Amino acid sequence: MTTKTPKQSKSYLDNLNDTQRQAVTHIDGPALIIAGPGSGKTRVLTYRVAHLIESGVAPWSILTLTFTNKAAKEMKERIEHVAGENGNKIWAGTFHSVFARILRIEAPQIGFPSDFSIYDSQDSKSAISEIVKNHGLDSKVYNSSAIYSRISLAKNNLISPKAYFEDADRILEDKQHKMPYLYKIYELYVRKLKRSGAMDFDDLLYNMNLLFEKNPENVLEKYQKRFKYILVDEFQDTNQLQYSIIKKLVKYSGSTNNICVVGDDAQSIYAFRGATIQNILNFEKDFPTISVFKLEQNYRSTSYIIKAANDIIAKNRKQIPKTIFTAKEGGERIGVIHAITDTEEARQITNLIVEQKNRYQLSNDDFAILYRTNAQSRVFEEALKAQRIAYKIYGGTSFYDRKEVKDVLGYLRVIVNPRDEEALKRVINYPTRGIGATSISKLTTIAEKENLSLWTILKNVQHADLPKRTENSIKQFVAMINLFQQRVQDSSAYELATHVVKITGIIQDIKKAKTIEAQNRIENVTELLDGIKSFVEEDEIDEFSTNIEDRSILSYLQNVVLLTDIDKDQEDVKCVKLMSVHSSKGLEFKSIMIVGMEENLFPSMMALKSKNLQAAIDEERRLFYVAITRAEQWLTLSYSSSRYRFGNMTYNSSSRFLDEISPKYLDLSTKVQTAKVSQPYNRKNTMNKLSAMSKPYVKAKMMANFKASPISDAITGAEILHQRFGNGKIISIDGDGNNKVATILFEEEVGEKRIMLKYAKIQVLK
Repeated sequence: MTTKTPKQSKSYLDNLNDTQRQAVTHIDGPALIIAGPGSGKTRVLTYRVAHLIESGVAPWSILTLTFTNKAAKEMKERIEHVAGENGNKIWAGTFHSVFARILRIEAPQIGFPSDFSIYDSQDSKSAISEIVKNHGLDSKVYNSSAIYSRISLAKNNLISPKAYFEDADRILEDKQHKMPYLYKIYELYVRKLKRSGAMDFDDLLYNMNLLFEKNPENVLEKYQKRFKYILVDEFQDTNQLQYSIIKKLVKYSGSTNNICVVGDDAQSIYAFRGATIQNILNFEKDFPTISVFKLEQNYRSTSYIIKAANDIIAKNRKQIPKTIFTAKEGGERIGVIHAITDTEEARQITNLIVEQKNRYQLSNDDFAILYRTNAQSRVFEEALKAQRIAYKIYGGTSFYDRKEVKDVLGYLRVIVNPRDEEALKRVINYPTRGIGATSISKLTTIAEKENLSLWTILKNVQHADLPKRTENSIKQFVAMINLFQQRVQDSSAYELATHVVKITGIIQDIKKAKTIEAQNRIENVTELLDGIKSFVEEDEIDEFSTNIEDRSILSYLQNVVLLTDIDKDQEDVKCVKLMSVHSSKGLEFKSIMIVGMEENLFPSMMALKSKNLQAAIDEERRLFYVAITRAEQWLTLSYSSSRYRFGNMTYNSSSRFLDEISPKYLDLSTKVQTAKVSQPYNRKNTMNKLSAMSKPYVKAKMMANFKASPISDAITGAEILHQRFGNGKIISIDGDGNNKVATILFEEEVGEKRIMLKYAKIQVLK
């Protein structure tokens, strides 16, 4: 088959700016392309490969490594569009897919069959569980997920079972976690994989590195000669193991080190996955003859957004100096919204979306709400639903669809209605209590045959002919539910839910994994409890309030059902996107809202408690930089003075990152709920005023002697102190007895509120 001549020939170079063209046409020797956000990185990488082919380089001698199969596929399609059919002959794929392809050929060199199996995480955890069981270890202590994560981290840091055992710090850490035999499990797990002719996902990298180390001449040299040009995308996200393999491939005496890496140190945000920013920072030291190209022109965002991003990232210590600029001069200043509560923050953000849609003729899919932790999505989901705005959780699950949230709600549903079979099946053996699927299936069959509820069968389980151990477990479960039901009348919905989480041991069960994902799941459970507490204590009357007189657990569950029982979005429905900042990397939207800009949230509490505080803050700042640069035209930052966390009302100071942006790029007058004429811009005075209201010690001092007053003390004209909204004055009171509603004028930032006195947390001052 003859190769088609590309239609574009080299006219594609005309689509590049000067720096992009230099990066594309550079052929021989090592190259580092620093690609700022929105700088045309993908185009440069694609055109560089196309230019190599146009310049006579054999396409099969080009290796391009990416982090997603989608990116590799799109790149090959773009290259083929420019360079013709030859573009499809390059080696392009993820690290794992490319190395698996090589290992299929070379695996016998390290004692594996060419048709080795690849274990997914569930296969690996199952193998680990079997090892734990066969050696008589406690599976509750030696949790398979925690062990799997620990082994994965070791492999990605090039630590073999032998090196693991010889690492005194690791052994000590395992002993502190009451897992002194973890090193042995690692060794047995590796043996088991070898015996099974299998590799796990991490082995595709680990064994690739091992293959090259053990076979420097007959294997490594073969691939060094084959891959004469190597390109690596998103280089800042590589870990120690990936970089080790890359360096082996290019370190060859007959090679001219034709390696090109593309990335941005300012967007290195995956340290928790093992990525190390040192790879890109030290690249120049490893390849002294390097050519560096800095793509600094941004084609995505307006000038205020780009200048703010430069302000932020300039505060980081270790970085490759660059200054991003844009041709999109003008635009609007960055809005800053200060809310009193997180619920108010969600309402203002939702109202701003409505306002921008109307003012600028935008669609729902032009918007994204970014948060630091997935648990923050709850209040925004509720506010968007109240306004009937379609939305989707991007890269995650809707808050109320997350397993741990559904587990807690499942218990609450059973307490209210034990005949709820779906909820009952969900929780009867979670956390594990020895009631297996076979027993549940048998009991369900009996219930259907006798036309009785499953709950009725459970209460009479002694007649079901089950093993004595299972029967006892079911009796204990029934007794626990009965005790929960006895608390319904005397406990608030929040008190009951908190008690359920404690007694069932859901948090303890999640903690066993000792992973980042486990911590996120725990945060989701506590966020659910905080949401229930907010529901119980809500006293404000407005268009979003539902059934404010009834704060029972039944009322709460009904409220959740109304929030979550909506028709599935059709493919053509345009939705506002909700996502974590990590999930937003690589995406762009016309209007971005970054919410929860508070200390202990962004930067995160985990970062602020890190042993290496400066490095942790630097990573959080890079994360904020990524978030800011997703915005094309409008950017809004928001924070709240108070929010429920772990069941307690916390008073928050605004994030340090807000103070790192120059005043001239911000619009602090952004306020949607209450229409006001913006005052002349004065950042210093405004920030002093806002921070005075939000500093924790000020709020703590105000509330130190707080004591709620009886309803009878609340009269028109009284000056009061509200637990969340601060100082105010009662303007009028409507209704009688326990149904009294007060209209209260609070300080300027809060404005006028209608409060249900029955639920109000107010102290009458005079």
